[in-house]
Amino acid sequence: MSFHVQLAKYTIEEYIKTGKIIDISENLPPEFYEKNHGVFVSLHKNKELRGCIGTYLPAHKNLAEEIIMNAVSACSRDHRFVPISVDELADLSVEISLLSESEKISDMSELDPKKYGVIVKCPDGRCGLLLPNLEGIDTVEQQLAIACQKGGISPETEKSIEIYKFSVEKYSQ
Repeated sequence: MSFHVQLAKYTIEEYIKTGKIIDISENLPPEFYEKNHGVFVSLHKNKELRGCIGTYLPAHKNLAEEIIMNAVSACSRDHRFVPISVDELADLSVEISLLSESEKISDMSELDPKKYGVIVKCPDGRCGLLLPNLEGIDTVEQQLAIACQKGGISPETEKSIEIYKFSVEKYSQ
């Protein structure tokens, strides 16, 4: 199990059991203190999504804090689900997605829903994001439609949106 997943799993267990956010350990590899990425933490129970929260731009001072804070949010603040309970911890699997910097696309042919995630942005500031390689998302059109829906962007404004792509480095148990 990678350090990324171990850190998220430990964070979730401690938060669910005690209600406290862990302190950053000094025993992590240097990259956890020196680097930073947008990070998504996805939780599954019996192969079904149970929580997923993240940031496409770093919101904390380093990778360790980014993982810790998104792990806490994924287990307790995903509005689509009730918070994770102690009884669920043993059945929970954790996946960490480290996002690359996003790049604006100039042509739809640059997109591939299996390889790249997408961010759609409106001039008014609304945006939606969809990670790559999600089950049931096989076309660029599906991927963009869901990203727009997540951002509250209606199809009528589709002409004025900017589209960005990014890749992810995944770690799972």
